[in-house]
Amino acid sequence: MKHVIRFAGVCAMVLAGATSAQAEVLKIATEGAYPPFNYVDSDNKLHGFDVDIANALCERMKVQCSIVAQDWEGIIPALMAKKYDAVVASMIATDERKQKIDFTRHYYRTPLSVAVSKDSDITDAQTNFKGRTIGAQSSSTQAIYAEDHYGPAGADVKLYPTLDEANSDLATGRIDGVIADKFPLLAWVDSTGKDCCKIIGDVNGTTADASIAVRKGDDVLRERFNKALDEIVADGTYKKISSRYFAFDIY
Repeated sequence: MKHVIRFAGVCAMVLAGATSAQAEVLKIATEGAYPPFNYVDSDNKLHGFDVDIANALCERMKVQCSIVAQDWEGIIPALMAKKYDAVVASMIATDERKQKIDFTRHYYRTPLSVAVSKDSDITDAQTNFKGRTIGAQSSSTQAIYAEDHYGPAGADVKLYPTLDEANSDLATGRIDGVIADKFPLLAWVDSTGKDCCKIIGDVNGTTADASIAVRKGDDVLRERFNKALDEIVADGTYKKISSRYFAFDIY
């Protein structure tokens, strides 16, 4: 009888250990269509600043990361539905989003910028774009800004599922401008869009925090991310990752 009890106890410990191990696998979502922060290569593998930061944080927290691509418009609903544990996808921590989900401290900051064609007569990002068409990624802070500021002033605001699609229409002359977070827009203008387009400047007063999103009330996970963020900034890991993508400080 003692052997049976002892065996049962060992089994319980094994099962408890397995459950604990499973709990330490974090499923993290990113978009996969926002270079250089997150993108998918020809082998369908995720890369980018967000992906590298997520992996560094998981390593620091001593958990296994499972990073998946998720369409931007569905990324918050899927987080709330527990399809994954966190979002590392250059998401701005807006007041509206904070009503649904929680955020860590920032892991970089960015203003909004505006790009136009090289031969455009638009020279100022603060211009109201009256009679012009300006593109933005839907369900984004730049879309909200465009609809709140450019739209009422007479601009036609056109929304796209991804920033790449908005940039493509700018490159082919289908729209007059694109408003987006500065760093991905700058990366595009310096590469694919270098022959067609230019950035005319940042939009005043729009610098905001990009943070990691977790479900509402998941304070333990949020603080684990915060601690890991502090650690990778302090020991130079963050700077090493950032220097792979940017020649300037985005923190």
